[in-house]
Amino acid sequence: MLEIFTMPFMQRAIVVAICISVITPLIGNTIVLKRLSAIGDALSHSGLAGVAIGLCFGFNPIMTAVVFSIISALIIEYIRSRFSNYSEMATAVVLSFGVGIAAVFSGFIKNAASFGSFLFGSIVAISQTELITVVILAIFVLAILLFLYRELLYTAFDEESAQLSGVPVRSVNLIFTILTAIVVSIAARTVGALVISSLMVIPVACAMLVSKSYKQNMIFSVVFALLFTISGLGVTAFYDLKPGGTIVLIGIAVLILLIFVRKKE
Repeated sequence: MLEIFTMPFMQRAIVVAICISVITPLIGNTIVLKRLSAIGDALSHSGLAGVAIGLCFGFNPIMTAVVFSIISALIIEYIRSRFSNYSEMATAVVLSFGVGIAAVFSGFIKNAASFGSFLFGSIVAISQTELITVVILAIFVLAILLFLYRELLYTAFDEESAQLSGVPVRSVNLIFTILTAIVVSIAARTVGALVISSLMVIPVACAMLVSKSYKQNMIFSVVFALLFTISGLGVTAFYDLKPGGTIVLIGIAVLILLIFVRKKE
């Protein structure tokens, strides 16, 4: 029964799951603290538009999703700078734009199943090329996050104080938004564009219930994300379920359990 884990497609899936489980909650920590959880939805739909364009014209869908999501991230930052008192409007505008583009171009895709795999994820169908792409992008994102650890910490809690301390807040926010776009794009193939924002938030929420510091929260959120994705991958392999939905439901179950346990204390 465990022979399935020796198969190449499952080994590729495990490697990708580990990569996604490390970088997604690290991005999610800052997103939650900055109260920008909706940005994951906006960029995931933009990435979906990039996937549709890539599949229509025969390009690598992950790379077109990355490019389209980065462009959308830049648009979000521009709109937020122009309407500082209505920053949430930026995510709504970009989300609507992404949905519109995806809906139009999805009608021209010959193989609808390939587009559907990006909606709810298809981690066990990862190709060797996609594996290499995900690993390279994950290492790049992780390196930048570690390099900007202190700056992201300061801006997450108080942007005004960070700016007074000499932190280039606008540049840090721009880089972080671009990193978020990259993570959302590469995770769309594994857990699905429609549920990626859940993987950003749920492990962080679980970690908040057991951690006592920002650093602990980051570590525990990665541990929870690994738990959700690996266990979800195992359930998917044996029961032929959609990986994205399975991973999210396991995360929700753990979150509810932790909330229940904390209430008992």
